Amino acid sequence: SLCHQPQHVKLWKFLHHRGFSSTLLQPALFTGTTSYILIISLPESCLLTTSTVLHSYLGRYIKSWKPRLSPLLVLCIFLVCERHRGEASDWFPYINVLPTVYTCPAYFSDDVMALLPASVRRRALEQREAVKEMHSTNQEFFRSLQPVLSQPTADVLTYEALRWAWCSVNTRTVFMSHASSSFLSGPDNYALAPFLDLLNHRPDVQVKAGFNDVTRCYEIRSVSGTLRYQQAFINYGSHDNQQLLLEYGFVTTANPHSVVYVDTGKSLQGDRSLTQKIKFLRENSFLHNLTVSSDGPSWRLMTALRLLSLPQTLYHQWKAVLLGQLVCEEREQWSVRMAKSLCQRLLQDTCSALDKVCAHVQEFNSVPVLQHLT
Repeated sequence: SLCHQPQHVKLWKFLHHRGFSSTLLQPALFTGTTSYILIISLPESCLLTTSTVLHSYLGRYIKSWKPRLSPLLVLCIFLVCERHRGEASDWFPYINVLPTVYTCPAYFSDDVMALLPASVRRRALEQREAVKEMHSTNQEFFRSLQPVLSQPTADVLTYEALRWAWCSVNTRTVFMSHASSSFLSGPDNYALAPFLDLLNHRPDVQVKAGFNDVTRCYEIRSVSGTLRYQQAFINYGSHDNQQLLLEYGFVTTANPHSVVYVDTGKSLQGDRSLTQKIKFLRENSFLHNLTVSSDGPSWRLMTALRLLSLPQTLYHQWKAVLLGQLVCEEREQWSVRMAKSLCQRLLQDTCSALDKVCAHVQEFNSVPVLQHLT
């Protein structure tokens, strides 16, 4: 158990003052990583969201800034500034228990990057570049925050600090829809949840999670509960190991969602039959998003969403569901309706394609051919 450690004692007091009183769970160190039982209910006052930031000392700077900042950037800046304030920060008990470094691709060295498969390396490099771009393109706003910082902004809002904050938000937030704000740009589905984010992922665990508008708490319910004195797990979603590595910085053993991603740029030598098959798939754009698992080949649905012509905000919400992020019951029901609509659209396209194939076959059969007479 880690309950006796000073930083966790402070975290517990911090949460208790904000209305959290659960005694069923306690932090502990472990190696590795139908009827629903409530395992945690975290009051809204314990959640760190963009609303928290907009109501803080940073609020007036963010609200007056043009162009508008993204919710992700706003949360990252807040974490960096609060960590800089140290024990003077109201959120220090939470920030003090966050990891100081992460194992996400943004932290990978070039040597580690070189060891990754091509498709994983490409996405890992994109993640690292995204963080660098976020830092380099917002220097002017960073400088505007000098009045609230005790040191030069260049020494506080460094690339390393922003990378730490970005990974904290990316790996530890829960999905929670917020009303759009005129002061921010883009969809806002983030909520940092102290204590709750100590729960690790296991792919075979079934949970329901979301914000309860009645109790005003973020709740996680488990199908089977957890044995006493054993580690409590939740499920981050149906992620394969590549997705887990890219988004959370870890992989799991015996992952039932494991797949092999087909590298579209890979050239094959030797097997002529296989080479011809890959050539056919590439020429017909079937290699894009192609994966292979124990169940056979499949294509991920992410690009198929474009068929529905979803507005940008709805597309991101639907994408979050497909990625397995925790959503509320209303969003889950909406996702089912969207899935039905997508299947109907794909079925219509399939029938249309089959009609064209049949027409071509009939046309081919009606073409006169030469008959060899013996």
